[in-house]
Amino acid sequence: MPDVGIDSGVSLHYDEIGSGRPVVFVHGWAMSGRVWRFQHSLAQSFRLVLLDQRGHGHSSAGSGYGLADFSGDLVSFVEQLDLRDVVLVGWSMGVQVALEAFPKLRDRLAGVVLVGGTPRFTSCDGYPHGKPPVEVKGLGLRLRRDYQKTMGDFFRGMFAEAEMDAAQYQRIVHEIVMGGKSPDHEAAQLALQILSSADLREGLCGIDRPVLLVHGAEDGICPVGASQYMAERLPQAELKVMEGCGHAPFMTRPQEFNRVLQDFLARLG
Repeated sequence: MPDVGIDSGVSLHYDEIGSGRPVVFVHGWAMSGRVWRFQHSLAQSFRLVLLDQRGHGHSSAGSGYGLADFSGDLVSFVEQLDLRDVVLVGWSMGVQVALEAFPKLRDRLAGVVLVGGTPRFTSCDGYPHGKPPVEVKGLGLRLRRDYQKTMGDFFRGMFAEAEMDAAQYQRIVHEIVMGGKSPDHEAAQLALQILSSADLREGLCGIDRPVLLVHGAEDGICPVGASQYMAERLPQAELKVMEGCGHAPFMTRPQEFNRVLQDFLARLG
């Protein structure tokens, strides 16, 4: 599928299927556009654009991996393809990328979907909905010691206990992990700075487009309280909590997730 070169010099890979209103999917940390494998059925009604962020999937590496780099890529990507009336779907770190890019993409957006996300990954005074900073630091240390084991542990940690049986887990591994490409090691390491430093709480009140928040009730990566926090502060937000789900409900309960997403897209007109 195609690549597009942007001003930063990065070549961004993406897959595109279907036609209609463009829906741009932005994956999370250390993943790729392949995570949306079970959303392909939505291409019957919409133009799905599945982006690999820099240093992830089949996109090229970049010289920087801060939030400004990822969000700048997204803005350039949407502008290069001249996408309009877009619905932006971000997951996990992709939520923060979408929030950061919003001001520059605002006039091209019809709505935003934030899945398993948070405006701030680490907890602090006044914001208990994140991980202790020491946990994020520990993740970086474990990556340097044993990259493959740490990535495997992180992937398994995305799912709640009893969320699915062994057969479903193996299907997810086969469709999303084995068929994909491991992220650039440096990209995975450096992108952790987003998890430890980004704080987008102040900008929430300026997201003046309809927003759908979807969150697994048993998310162990980003607590569901993060989406509840955002729903209370976003001007046009609705929140769907998926009971029994962890960090990736679109993988484990794709039919329910797709129905929720499709209903939201239909309401946008």
